[in-house]
Amino acid sequence: MINNENDPELNGKYLGTISSDFVKISDTLKEAAYQVRQRKFSEYPIFPISKEEQPIGQLFLSRKEKSIDWNYYITYLDEFIQRKLIKEEGVEQFKASYKDPDEFCCLFVVDEEFTKFLYIPYPDE
Repeated sequence: MINNENDPELNGKYLGTISSDFVKISDTLKEAAYQVRQRKFSEYPIFPISKEEQPIGQLFLSRKEKSIDWNYYITYLDEFIQRKLIKEEGVEQFKASYKDPDEFCCLFVVDEEFTKFLYIPYPDE
């Protein structure tokens, strides 16, 4: 089961570059999360991010096309269940710990052998 809480190890190693990206693209991510929910695809939008190509979700923002450090993909909870990244018995726990998508962006950091959910608050408007 993938842990769904923010983690000090992740924060120390990645938060600087992720935060730097996030300032530039948070409005785009927030609008995309809103559209996923508005169009009834899912109440649980997730943005997998990685420096290399990875198979989860669809590429949304490429670091080759934007001045960002990470590639941002877009997907939602159902794909994590289908790929067995979140087991059936962990779905309710995930939903309970999922933060308000109007206030927080749910990122799924994928880096070599390291994978972790990370919630970053959207900047106040």
